Amino acid sequence: MTTYAPHTRKAALLALAAAAVATALTGVSAPTARAASEAHAASEAHAASAPPLAWKPCAKPDGPAAQECAELPVPLDYADPYGPRVTLAVSRLRSDRPAARRGTLLVIPGGPGGSGVQRLTQKGKALSAELAGAYDLVALDPRGVGGSTTASCGLDPADRRLDTLRSWAGPDGETGENAARARRVADACARNGGAVLRSLTTANQVRDIDRFRQALGERKLSAWGTSYGSYVGAVYAQEYPHRTDRWVLDSVGDPDPARLARGWLANMAQAADDRFPDFAAWAADPARDAEGLRLAERPDQVRPLFLELAARLDREPKESDVAGTPLTGNRLRQALQNGLYGDALFPGLARLMREAGDPAARPALPPALAQPMTDADAAVMVGVICNDVRWPKGSAGYEEAVAADRAAHPLTAGMPVNITPCAFWKDRPQEQPVRITAEGPSNVLVIQNLRDPSTPYFGALKMREALGARARLVTVDHGGHGVYLGNGNACGDRTVTAFLTTGHRPAGDTRCPA
Repeated sequence: MTTYAPHTRKAALLALAAAAVATALTGVSAPTARAASEAHAASEAHAASAPPLAWKPCAKPDGPAAQECAELPVPLDYADPYGPRVTLAVSRLRSDRPAARRGTLLVIPGGPGGSGVQRLTQKGKALSAELAGAYDLVALDPRGVGGSTTASCGLDPADRRLDTLRSWAGPDGETGENAARARRVADACARNGGAVLRSLTTANQVRDIDRFRQALGERKLSAWGTSYGSYVGAVYAQEYPHRTDRWVLDSVGDPDPARLARGWLANMAQAADDRFPDFAAWAADPARDAEGLRLAERPDQVRPLFLELAARLDREPKESDVAGTPLTGNRLRQALQNGLYGDALFPGLARLMREAGDPAARPALPPALAQPMTDADAAVMVGVICNDVRWPKGSAGYEEAVAADRAAHPLTAGMPVNITPCAFWKDRPQEQPVRITAEGPSNVLVIQNLRDPSTPYFGALKMREALGARARLVTVDHGGHGVYLGNGNACGDRTVTAFLTTGHRPAGDTRCPA
C-alpha cells in the first residue's frame, strides 16, 4: 500500500504542536482492544461536549486560497479518554456553493506517513472543481505526521534514508547488514519512541477520524482514501458503518488480516513486474529521441539494460551530485520503484538511467534519495506497520526468502520479502487487525489501476471479494499508483465523480479503457 510506500519528499511540515506534552507522555501504554471498546461510548460523549474547532486561514502557495486549519486534541489512549492528549493538525476547504452542499468529504492520505493537510493542499482545487460544491473537503494529519504530535526514534541519518529503511539486500543477496540495521532501528525506537510511537496504529487513526467527525458536528462522512488511506477507509467503514455516506477506496491492497503489511510488501515484487512494461514502452518510443531520453530501440531491451546498470553500480557505485551519497545499484532500484508510480515520473527515471550509463555524467539523485527523511517521518513509516500486526521474530529465513525472490523478480532484488525492524520490535501489537467483511451498507466504490506498482490488482481483487455486495469495483486499464484525479483517465474520474455527487454507482463491476 502506500504501505511503507514511498512518495516524493513531503513539503515543509507544519509547526509541531504541544511538543512538551508529547515528552511528558512517555510511559503511557497503548490501549487494549477490550478497554478501547469499553471506553468508546464515554469517549464519544466527552467529544460531543468539546469546544468547536478554531479554524484559521492557512493557504499555501499553489494551494486553495480558502484553505483553513485547526488543531484537534484527541486521547493518546482511547482506553483512557480523559487522560493525556495528542494534537492533530486538521484542515478544511468549505464548499463555495452552499446551496449545492450535501455533506463533508474526508480526504485520507496514503503512507503510512502521508499528510492529509498536504494532500488537501495539493488536490483541493481539482477536487472542488470536480465536485462542484457538493462537499466541504476536510483532512487530518494522522498522529505522528506533519503538524500533528510526532514521535522520534532518534535514528542516525544513515538509518533513515529511504533506500536503507527499505531493506535492499547486498549485491549478492546477503542480508546480514539489513538484519543489523533492522535491530538497531527497533532498539532505538524502543528507547526513544515512548507512548506516542506505541500509539501509531491504524486502529487509532480510525478512532481519530471518528473524533474529527464528531468535532465537525457531522452525523456521517463521505471519504476518498488512497493507497494505505484506502485501507484506513475500509477499516473505518467496518468499525463505523453507520457513520459512512459515500465511500471511495482508491488503489487498495489485500485486507486479509494474516497478510497485512508483510503481505503488502511482498506483493510489490510482482507489482513492479506488471508495471515495468509501461515504462519500457515509453523509454523505447522514437518520440523520446527528441528529448534525449530514448533508452533502447525496442521495449524488450529496456529491462536487461536496467538490470545491467544496477549490477554495475552494485560493483562500482558512481559519484552523484550529492557529496557522500553515490548512486548505488540499490539506489537505482529504489528510484525505479518510485518512478513507476506515475507516467509523469518516467522522464526523471530515464534521465537517471542515462546518467548512470554515461562515464562522463554525474547522476542527479531524485529528491527522495538525496537526503535522509526526518526522524519523525521515519518513526511513523516504521511504527505503524510494526505496531499493527505481529511479524516473525528474529532474522532466520530471510536470506533464503530473498534469494528466491531475487531469482523470480530481479527488478526488486528481494527487497519486498527482506527483513524489517518489525522482526525485532519490542512491543507486541495490542489489538487484532480488523477483518473487512460484507456486513454493512452498500455504499463503497473501489477504483483500481490494472498495473499498480505498489498495490497490485490481484490484491485489490481480495478487497473487492471481502466487501461483497457492499462494493462495486471500477478497473482502469492504466498503470501507476493512484487513480482518481491522478492519471487522466476520464472514465475513471467520471465514475467516481458521479458516485460522490449523485450517488450513482455502476450496477456491477465495470472497466474503463485506457
